[in-house]
Amino acid sequence: MDSELKEMQKLVEDINRYSYAYYTLDDPIISDKEWDALYNKLLALEAKTGVVMPNSPSKRVGGEPLDKFKKVMHTHKIYSLDKAQSFGEMEDWEQRNQKITQFKPIYSVEYKYDGLNLSLLYKNGELVLASTRGNGIIGEDVTSQVKTIRTVPLTIKYTGEVEVQGEAVMRISELNKYNKTADEPLKNARNAAAGAIRNLDPKETAKRKLDFVAYNINYIETPEIIKTQQDIHDFLVKNQFFVGDYFKIAVGIDEVKSLISIVGQTRNSLDILIDGMVVKVNSMQIREELGSTEKFPRASVAFKFEAEEVSTILNDVTWQVGRTGKITPVAELEPVELAGVTIRRATMNNYNDILRKKVKINSRVFIRRSNEVIPEILGLAEEYDNSVEIKQPTKCPVCGAPLVETDADIYCPNHNGCKKQIIERLTHYASRDAMNIVGLSRKTIEALHEKYNVTHFSDLYKITPEQIRDIEGFKDKKTDNFFAGLDNSKHPSLSAFIYALGIDNIGKKTAKQLASRFKTLEALKSASKETLVELNDIADLTASYICHFFSDENMLKEIESLKEIGVEVASADESALSQKLAGLKFVLTGTLPHLSRNEATKIIEENGGEVMSSVSKATNYVVVGEDAGSKLEKARKLGISTISEDELLAMV
Repeated sequence: MDSELKEMQKLVEDINRYSYAYYTLDDPIISDKEWDALYNKLLALEAKTGVVMPNSPSKRVGGEPLDKFKKVMHTHKIYSLDKAQSFGEMEDWEQRNQKITQFKPIYSVEYKYDGLNLSLLYKNGELVLASTRGNGIIGEDVTSQVKTIRTVPLTIKYTGEVEVQGEAVMRISELNKYNKTADEPLKNARNAAAGAIRNLDPKETAKRKLDFVAYNINYIETPEIIKTQQDIHDFLVKNQFFVGDYFKIAVGIDEVKSLISIVGQTRNSLDILIDGMVVKVNSMQIREELGSTEKFPRASVAFKFEAEEVSTILNDVTWQVGRTGKITPVAELEPVELAGVTIRRATMNNYNDILRKKVKINSRVFIRRSNEVIPEILGLAEEYDNSVEIKQPTKCPVCGAPLVETDADIYCPNHNGCKKQIIERLTHYASRDAMNIVGLSRKTIEALHEKYNVTHFSDLYKITPEQIRDIEGFKDKKTDNFFAGLDNSKHPSLSAFIYALGIDNIGKKTAKQLASRFKTLEALKSASKETLVELNDIADLTASYICHFFSDENMLKEIESLKEIGVEVASADESALSQKLAGLKFVLTGTLPHLSRNEATKIIEENGGEVMSSVSKATNYVVVGEDAGSKLEKARKLGISTISEDELLAMV
């Protein structure tokens, strides 16, 4: 029995260490398969011995459903934060505080997470209670639910009593994964987190794969060790809490405003929902001097970003035809202001998406806008007596052909007879990231199709000078530029050509991956589905699309026609100017002095390197520009080399 207990203790320590590296540091040490094997071994020993240790990862799966939540009292009152919605209000906040007590304005700046506020109470190094904020004095006991969150330490090094405050959040990537298979999709990450914690069944909480981001200590038995917000941050890191990837110290309100502006421009790229920034006086002594109002501590303020989620009326649904023939629903909305823009339309994925989100014409819906793109429908807010079901079309709205249904989508099969498909396909082929035919606009493509039945890619290269001059606006110089653009497009890189073909689900990133893996178009054409799905980011459905595309006799003939016209696709090796960066992985962060992000990426890829979106142990170099953020901090933490733009250029 003793040997088994020792083995269990070792397994618990190892699994928790691996889980901390994976979930908190985002830096995995072992594979998922190895983790599962260790975890299953631990479960078998727990079943055999009947012993479950306090910090065992098996406690995270969730116990039996609760009848109701118990009320619990916090060790100290948990205040909400006063809000500022402009830099002027931030300046007013600082000035009010300076009138109370003169102090050197040193502040901490952190994300304001948009989730559910929680407090975790630890005694003797063990989690004994997790509770919601409630009214700030009394909350609800959600310990069973919170124990399912893998970024919540079940035990910590500090053995005194401490109450840690933070936010339960659901990563946007996890929300998207969950919604793909959910019977009823979740409207947004904030509601998803709150609903998961307030679910009486901890097993349901576990399914949502939440994170807990720690950012404050509400009470600690040894307050003398905490003199600043920086000390709080360091304490949380030392005790293996997940603290997110943004924590800054700023001197003066102008520096605070600068940091807020930078985050405001980049926040839509984050995987965790934030709705503002929290600014705190760094010194605990000054915080005590400033005191509190009835509702808010004077030493802290939340700067709120402009809302990115609103509700409005869904007036109608139109159905758009894409280049592959896929029919996509577009919501026609009652105009509403969102993030400084008047929104009139929003996307929905397909008809199944409409059914899952339960939206109807003349109903009120939630919409969200991010990354400066057309907004998406999140779900139903309210329906009315005049709300009506949305009907799935049976005929193509452009050419009238009967639609076919495959998997979750509907398609127009009239590939070479549906005008919208043809125009979209040719426009995509000519676009900058594809064949880059300078001087060939959508308007010109529409005119060429109308007058000369230009339908296939190869038809573009058969246009005569007389024909193009017959198009409105084409005089001698514009005509010369048009044919120069066609000639220059005849020598594309392999990845650009793959992207230009317009295969369903194949974007620029996947096209580059396919080019890197298969080297030649012939090798890609003959690749099996099994070979394709072995690649990262190539899902089973995408592999099916690729195989179907290259089994289409008409498309194979079209590729041959392009070859006969003089289109020569380089191999992947020829596409790179050199192999000086072969095998090296780079991450770009901050604003480079001379190169745009796209230009730097192109230089790296043309020299055989790879650009990654996030820093991990696999990263070789982080290219650092001005106002570099969390990626630079993570690179330093992991000991990864950082280089400047000049050093990158010197390498090639």
